[in-house]
Amino acid sequence: MPDHKITIERTGLVYRNPKPHVRSVVAYHPSLTFLGEKGYVATFDVGQAVESYDYHTIVARSADAENWTVEGPLLHGSLPASTTHTIRTSRLADGSLVGYGGFFHREAAEELVNRDTFGLVPVDPFIVRSFDDGHSWTEPNLIATPLVGPSWEICHPIVELKDGRWLAPTSTWRDWQAEGYLGDQAVVLISDDCGKSWLDYGLTFDGRQTKLSYLEQSVIQLETGEVLAVSWVYRLSTGQSMPTVYSISADRGKHFSAPNNTGFEAQTCKVIQLYDGRLLCIYRRNDCPGLWANLAHLEGNEWVNLVQVPLWQGANSGMSGRANSAEELSSLKFGYPSLRQISGKKVIVLFWCQEDCVTNIRWIKVSVS
Repeated sequence: MPDHKITIERTGLVYRNPKPHVRSVVAYHPSLTFLGEKGYVATFDVGQAVESYDYHTIVARSADAENWTVEGPLLHGSLPASTTHTIRTSRLADGSLVGYGGFFHREAAEELVNRDTFGLVPVDPFIVRSFDDGHSWTEPNLIATPLVGPSWEICHPIVELKDGRWLAPTSTWRDWQAEGYLGDQAVVLISDDCGKSWLDYGLTFDGRQTKLSYLEQSVIQLETGEVLAVSWVYRLSTGQSMPTVYSISADRGKHFSAPNNTGFEAQTCKVIQLYDGRLLCIYRRNDCPGLWANLAHLEGNEWVNLVQVPLWQGANSGMSGRANSAEELSSLKFGYPSLRQISGKKVIVLFWCQEDCVTNIRWIKVSVS
């Protein structure tokens, strides 16, 4: 049996509030893009607080993924009135970048999430493009969704399939009063014209029968051409996270298999397939403190775990059902990893974490063997 290992080489900061004694600036939800010889671009959200009215996405750049320079806001120009936004970014096969975001309408509610109903303010999903490695971006193009949310979770970058199809992972979310809600559905919106229209969708995980919520799913295309979705499973009635599940599509994201267990318990799990075919998952672990890494592979459609190691153990995971779900969500101390393989054994991981009462974006360089 081969000896599977995940080893931390170095770690550092992409961003930390330079003057926390003067002003509050928190940072969340990084997306990491590898530009080859041109280096790296990271986008992430900043604001006075996780639900503040100045919350928005900014861009940072690095030549080596260790030393970073913040360039400023991703979006410029006039934006929809009384909105905040979040954007997840990725690189397409032609070298251009695409951002998948959501405008959160703040006219009627001070908070983003209703503490009584777990409902969300109205969210308009949108797409932006960059054709110069993230130095400038197009005006946002709103997505006309092929199903009713009524609101939406923005949880993952656009996934471009080998044949050019785009998948936009998201989950339906109850509106502010939890009225007119059709049930929890994790889906991939489907575009066959590079994001101009989104006329179809695939159902990755269906909570309408199970009464479970499927949050912050991760979606990739495997080397076989199949599409893999992995999801955090949450039971709203008890406020507890459940074992992590996965499903597989053999028809380009239109239909997915029934969910199966991965064998680990994770929140906000993100997954990539390594060059050798193994799967690397990074997640906030339910049953132990900290951010963890897991190596696995698929035997057919069966998930087989190989090794699991901690990467950062600075806080408990949260979302345990001890308090109101919305309060627990806004009180999380770390999460949302973004990872890219940059060579045969090297992987860069970005995630947000609170350290010494300051919420940072941290990088970790790991070796996988």
